[in-house]
Amino acid sequence: MDTNNISSILVVDDNQEIREVVNILLSGEGYEVEEAADGREALEKIQQNGYDLVILDVMMPNMNGYQACMEIRKNSNTPILFLSAKSQVEDKTLGFSSGGDDYLPKPFSYQELMSRVKALIRRYQVYKGKEEAGETPEKAGKTEHRGSENIITLPGIKLYEDQQKVLLEGKEIELTDIEFSILYLLGKHRGQIFSVQRLYESIWEEDYYYGAANTVMVHIRNLRGKIEKEPHNPKIIRNVWGKGYRCE
Repeated sequence: MDTNNISSILVVDDNQEIREVVNILLSGEGYEVEEAADGREALEKIQQNGYDLVILDVMMPNMNGYQACMEIRKNSNTPILFLSAKSQVEDKTLGFSSGGDDYLPKPFSYQELMSRVKALIRRYQVYKGKEEAGETPEKAGKTEHRGSENIITLPGIKLYEDQQKVLLEGKEIELTDIEFSILYLLGKHRGQIFSVQRLYESIWEEDYYYGAANTVMVHIRNLRGKIEKEPHNPKIIRNVWGKGYRCE
């Protein structure tokens, strides 16, 4: 799909008019866009093709967006942007908990959509070794070098930057792109405190906004569930009361 360095996007929505509008907006920016009318069709297309981003509606027949997202996550770390009329905090929490990377409520502005799309694709391309489309993540502090590869070591954990691979007690675990980015950033700057705003702006590469704190919190909760022995009593990613998070 990603021929000639053109980023490919799958738009999944049961509303044909919305699919067409989003398709026109994205195609106008030079993206290669395909459409799916529901979650099952989306899964079939994802199995056949590789995409740089999936834009996913929530309310769909046969298989809703949350269910589709969880199925996608079984085999793919392609970034997923929820685009939904369901805009309550609990809806966004469900979206992130099912494996989504970002959540944009309808109605949305053109500028906001493109900002989210570009940030998700840029980060995905950098970590997957595709042609770089923007600045790389922050790099400072001590890492292990094996050949040309950077390896970050945390208690029981090894992060391989180039492969975007994480080993927990010697066994590989699956993280979403956002989860890997958070762990990599905190691990790279081990001991440093990252405020929620700094963490959000570093990972999502956009300005902090009201509600972003909840986004960060849910992703860190999901990450802890995968790497901590006791997620409710974390030893690796710690809260610093009133200041933010740091990696021990």
